[in-house]
Amino acid sequence: MTQAPHRGPHLFSRGSWPEARRIADILRKETIGGMLLLVGAVVALIWANSPWNDSYEALRGFTVGPAALHLDLSLATWAADGLLAIFFFVAGLELKREFVAGDLRDPRRAAVPIAAAVGGVVVPAVIYVLFNLSSGQGKGWAIPTATDIAFALAVLAVIGRCLPHAMRTFLLTLAVVDDLLAIVIIAVFYTASLSVLPLLAMLVPLGAFTVLVQRRVQSWWLLLPLAFATWTLMHASGVHATVAGVLLGFAVPVLRSRAAGGPEAGPGLAEHFEHRFRPLSAGVAVPVFALMSAGVAVGGLSGFGSALSDPVALGIVVGLVLGKPIGITGATWLVTRFTRARLDTSFAWVDVLGLAVLAGIGFTVSLLIGELAFGLGSDRDEHVKVAVLTGSLIAALLATVILRLRNRTYRRIHEEENLDADRDDIPDVYQRDGEERPA
Repeated sequence: MTQAPHRGPHLFSRGSWPEARRIADILRKETIGGMLLLVGAVVALIWANSPWNDSYEALRGFTVGPAALHLDLSLATWAADGLLAIFFFVAGLELKREFVAGDLRDPRRAAVPIAAAVGGVVVPAVIYVLFNLSSGQGKGWAIPTATDIAFALAVLAVIGRCLPHAMRTFLLTLAVVDDLLAIVIIAVFYTASLSVLPLLAMLVPLGAFTVLVQRRVQSWWLLLPLAFATWTLMHASGVHATVAGVLLGFAVPVLRSRAAGGPEAGPGLAEHFEHRFRPLSAGVAVPVFALMSAGVAVGGLSGFGSALSDPVALGIVVGLVLGKPIGITGATWLVTRFTRARLDTSFAWVDVLGLAVLAGIGFTVSLLIGELAFGLGSDRDEHVKVAVLTGSLIAALLATVILRLRNRTYRRIHEEENLDADRDDIPDVYQRDGEERPA
């Protein structure tokens, strides 16, 4: 008796060829950004622990900006509030693109990375809270919940050249949803005081920006002043200014207008902006933030041990190293257990575990939340930095071991199946899955 074919969605199944090409383009930019981020973090650590530590602190504390607009901020604050707004603008564009025109517009495919992202936020937060029940420092619960997409993709690019594109797509989407959850957490739980008037006034430039981009206006001299006004008023309202970046990203249309030829005629404005701003985000904004935020004077092995003995630091490290993989893998398993979805036949659960461990690399948003929770430059903020760097390093090393082994397996599969592209530049595997050849 033959077994009936499975009719539910396959988790980590291969997406469409156009989507694979788009993801590959994103990965190239994010991988370079991850390398630059690593360089910025290493420079900051060496500088902060060198005899020139005073010059590093002087640079971070240097104040610049118009005082009349209450924007006379330190360079460290400009990096966290200003440059990261560009990072979240690109994240907003990517998230909207995925769910409007990407492969994840199918709710069945979208449910998996969303569930995994939620699990990867909830479990580390619970672990942190358990470690800090008696310390009274529960306000840092969101620190180990974030995944650094640039860092994680850079590691994946180095160790997993033969891993399927579906794994990279999943990690990218998981991290983008993770970033969205993080910015919601920042807006809701880390807004110390709220000024209603600037918040309401922010809707005016945001609305004007939305109207212009919906009409496909691309003039920088119109859009940039409106975007800056939106950011300034958001900053004045007390809500973290990076939220403005997400709102501006969500305002940009993904599909082309009918007048421009419809979605079949080419990429929409969101993809245009993404190509323009992703290099700025990955190559400048995030590395500069790493340079301004990752520098922590460890104080030798004794200082390092003292920092990690803090329950706050322990909760962060365990949350990143264990909480992330437990939450992501567990949520993915629950999707297969209680829905008709099944793991794609070309995948194994160890692949899911490897990606889940890799998602424990928390850096950019984790450091940002640590500064919001405990105050920039405070003792606890220093412990947070040590913990985030330590947890991220451990997660990267563990993921390297797992995914390197899987990379060897997939390399053998590639050699056996000969998945090279033919004359039309579309790999045969996509054509076997029903993709049409270009006209």
